[in-house]
Amino acid sequence: MNVDGSRATLGQKVDPNTARITVDGLPLPVAPELVYYLVYKPIDVISTASDPHGRTTVVELVPAEPRVYPVGRLDADSEGLLILTNDGALTELVTHPRFGVTKTYVVMVDGRPEHAALRSLESGVELDDGRAQAQSARLIDAHGGSAMLEIVMTEGRKREVRRMLDAVGHRVRRLVRTAIGPVRDTDLTPGTWRHLSVHEIRRLYSAAGSTWEDGA
Repeated sequence: MNVDGSRATLGQKVDPNTARITVDGLPLPVAPELVYYLVYKPIDVISTASDPHGRTTVVELVPAEPRVYPVGRLDADSEGLLILTNDGALTELVTHPRFGVTKTYVVMVDGRPEHAALRSLESGVELDDGRAQAQSARLIDAHGGSAMLEIVMTEGRKREVRRMLDAVGHRVRRLVRTAIGPVRDTDLTPGTWRHLSVHEIRRLYSAAGSTWEDGA
């Protein structure tokens, strides 16, 4: 364990509001004012801190104080996991594509995508705002006139997954984010939330390849 870049000593006292504490190079979040929520965003709830049209926002699903903000976004007609926090450093790491923190989606689409369509998603498809590429795309199940896919992304442009699947000929019926980096939770239901554990927060920092000393 290090405190402000130096090895900690037994019995050392620190100020949790200002000290940078790391274990194995990863930050140990101890500042009492920092909070981290994992929320299951329902359909038709907006992934912003406020909405000029009066629609329900994700911040209304968690305690009002301290003020938190969504880490990235999910479209109004999509559902699933979203982190809310007041930790700006973690927000930057999770949302900026250069850190490579993945977001995993389970998507129900019309039709059954062929192998070539899945490979196109992985090699990249051209959208109106530039090329978009999935880290991985695989078929989970198919029956009748629909199929279930797992799509893993490292960026999150507006309606990107839906537009990519449209580009290869498969309209999205339902889209659920099931993981943010290493963080998953199959017990949360739409509109519910819980605190992220210290272990999960550290794993998110690790997934971004970041250390506290790097300025994360």
